[in-house]
Amino acid sequence: MVFRDSVRCTDDVVAPTLDDDLVRAASRPIGGPLGDHARSGLSWWTPVRVVLAIAAVFFALGVVQKSPCVVTNWADDASPKPFSHMCYTDIPYLYVGRGFAEGVWPYEPQNDLPLVKRPETEVAYHDLTLEYPVLTGLWMGAAAAVTNAIGRSPDLSAIPHDEVGTVLDVQYDTAIYWAVNAVGFFLVLLGGLFLLVRAQRRRPWDAMLIAAAPVLPLAATINWDILAVGCVCAFLWAWATRRPVLAGLLIGIGAATKLYPLFFLGPLLILCVRERRLGVYAKTVVAAAVAWLVIDLPIYIWSPDAFTWFWRFNASRGADYGSLWLIASEAGHTASPHVINVTTWVFFGCACLLVALLALLAPRRPRLVQLLFLVVAAFLFVNKVYSPQYVLWLLPLAALARPRWRDLLIWQASEVFYFFAVWMHIANFMVPAGAFDTVYAISIVVRILGEFYLVVMVVRDVLSPWHDPVRADGLSDDPLGGIFDDGIDSEPVESEPTSAGLVAEPAGSADDDVVDKGGGVPDPDDDLVPGAGGLRGHRDEHHAHLHVRRLDEPALAAVDDVRRQRPPGRIEPATGQRRDPLPG
Repeated sequence: MVFRDSVRCTDDVVAPTLDDDLVRAASRPIGGPLGDHARSGLSWWTPVRVVLAIAAVFFALGVVQKSPCVVTNWADDASPKPFSHMCYTDIPYLYVGRGFAEGVWPYEPQNDLPLVKRPETEVAYHDLTLEYPVLTGLWMGAAAAVTNAIGRSPDLSAIPHDEVGTVLDVQYDTAIYWAVNAVGFFLVLLGGLFLLVRAQRRRPWDAMLIAAAPVLPLAATINWDILAVGCVCAFLWAWATRRPVLAGLLIGIGAATKLYPLFFLGPLLILCVRERRLGVYAKTVVAAAVAWLVIDLPIYIWSPDAFTWFWRFNASRGADYGSLWLIASEAGHTASPHVINVTTWVFFGCACLLVALLALLAPRRPRLVQLLFLVVAAFLFVNKVYSPQYVLWLLPLAALARPRWRDLLIWQASEVFYFFAVWMHIANFMVPAGAFDTVYAISIVVRILGEFYLVVMVVRDVLSPWHDPVRADGLSDDPLGGIFDDGIDSEPVESEPTSAGLVAEPAGSADDDVVDKGGGVPDPDDDLVPGAGGLRGHRDEHHAHLHVRRLDEPALAAVDDVRRQRPPGRIEPATGQRRDPLPG
């Protein structure tokens, strides 16, 4: 890896056209990579404005993609249209199915329902009960209240629950309900991206990997998962800006929206152990617990049966869409929900243990978001349900753990293939109902392999930090790491023997961040580590690409100033000396 000044703009921001080979190649039709004399940082189109504008375009594409299924008369949306057009969304159906059209509040106790709407059996009551965590349910209820205020809201007091969906005015309101949720999702997405841009001063363009992701328009409005994505983005911003208590609160809020943000506490523990910051970890855990209890405890006290239905529903659920368990079940190897639950948690526990060992034994402390991605990916690998919208769980973590378009597009190509196959499978387009769907089974495997490819790349970055796109600039440690950034690291490991023909300039020189193939004699004081393509970079106790600074050398900030002021140049292979560019 060659660490050159040219990966950055003059305002010290990593330039995507210089940092990412795929972006560099794609930029050629519009003028090519950023030039050496370009004046960056002066345009009205700042990174945050560009990212939010692109996110608006991609979210709008998702609205267009879902529009065939957003109808005011369900006769226009008869099956299999939602699947043939791949525009299915849970939102309008749950507006009717969970009683929102009739004014039922989320988690309302059975005895509090009007007599005409009170179910006669427990099964019928659970048809009205939300199978979602509390904060998601409260969002759904708030959106229903807005819909009832601006929609037609017909009087349904005398109509049985099973017949509510046949009322045309209710069908009209389902489209309003979807639109209200979509507007809310859009604002959550913009807020999350805004915080991610602010969280990384040197890498604001990494948020573009989320805003322009192909899977975003496909999955954003299938269900309510984007609410948790907003919580995750806010958590990363809070932790990166060294607000551990606020970060803990956001973990608790995220866990009250979807369960998976709770898994973040594991990687935080491992890194706090490695950094000897257990006091900060304790504050974060307490804040997370307080936030979760403040949201969930009142609902539990008010309606314990409705509150616990989320847990009981998921415990009793068998193998479901997208999981490897479903392939086994459809191939005739069925297992009870209890067996699946126990086996899933055993495998997930083992995977978490491997991630912990990786974090503790890695030659350099991993970045926080790398471990978060690995833990969530491990859960999805073994979980008994892997719905199409779960790709949103991984999207911000994957984009920040491995900010390279090539790798993310390879992974998302497998997700797009699965997105197509799952709707064809549900509509029985490929095979008759009840027959084994080979194409769908292949799509599940391809999806898992695409995700596994990204996992392998992240693990490689952890074990060989010189491959990490974030740390490859020679200056960054863990931009989203907060208290971990530039913190305690492991002792430098023994470097591999230096190959003949590699040049390392004397330590402390102005050019010690640039190493290339060529002649010269390595400085014995430098600890050289292998880099991509057989090149070498210096190692620093905090920055794996810089030499260990001696007392008589400038601090990293001073070295950074020298790099930004020095004119760009290159190493002459024959002499090992820097050659400045020709005037003009």
